[in-house]
Amino acid sequence: MKIDTIHNINCLGGLRALPDDVIDLTVTSPPYDNLRSYNNTAVWDYNFFCKLAHELFRVTKPGGVVIWIVGDATVKGSETGSSFRQALYFMNCGFRLHDTMIYHKNGFSYPEINRYYPAFEYMFVFSKGKPKTAMLITDRQNKCGGQPIHSTERKPDGSLLLMTSAKDGSNRKIKPIGVRSNVWTYSAGKGLTTKDSFAFKHPAMFPERLAEDHILTWSEQGDLVLDPFLGSGTTAKMAILNGRHYLGYETNPDYYNIAVRRINEAKAGVIVNDG
Repeated sequence: MKIDTIHNINCLGGLRALPDDVIDLTVTSPPYDNLRSYNNTAVWDYNFFCKLAHELFRVTKPGGVVIWIVGDATVKGSETGSSFRQALYFMNCGFRLHDTMIYHKNGFSYPEINRYYPAFEYMFVFSKGKPKTAMLITDRQNKCGGQPIHSTERKPDGSLLLMTSAKDGSNRKIKPIGVRSNVWTYSAGKGLTTKDSFAFKHPAMFPERLAEDHILTWSEQGDLVLDPFLGSGTTAKMAILNGRHYLGYETNPDYYNIAVRRINEAKAGVIVNDG
């Protein structure tokens, strides 16, 4: 198996060529129902998904993680629910649903008149057993930072017992900066998702910081990071910039060529803004 490569092939064929238990982390976003055609190069239906899910479980190392970023189409006034159906199937394959995270967007499309503005996508965190790596990002400011720790304990009779750091003698205080929540907010759009302006020929990139934050959380330097729906190459680029190995598959030749350029520039340490 050759790593630090990307391939202009169907991802299912690419995964089937891999040995068992080789991938530390997958960060990917599959086609969302039929929301985009991807130049008619993506073959995507539930049958394809099921085969892919089994292959992802097979190639993921014990303790490895799959980040599945997905949303639902709205058909005849109702959401398809494909994201939930996929999540349940991943669990049937043997994955644990380690966390259900939210990618909150600062920008959003105009909704139908009878629904709220769609401002998020799911980021399902699946693990093959207990995650071997979980370096949680600590960048959330605690409003009560510096104050003594207070908590409550529910007693068997239903009453609450107040617990304080002063009471147990530890005199611990709330840290000024804490672990972030599982709702991650990013700005999307030209100049925000990435500064690689030429990459916006791809219609559905996720932000570089989103990929980077998952890579930093669920993998270590030297680990192998996969994206089976590589698109414009965001996952591979951020793996390179953070000292990880990468592997990716992209069936569309136009998007594949964009990914090649971004990867080559990341390796050279050059980020070009054409805009």
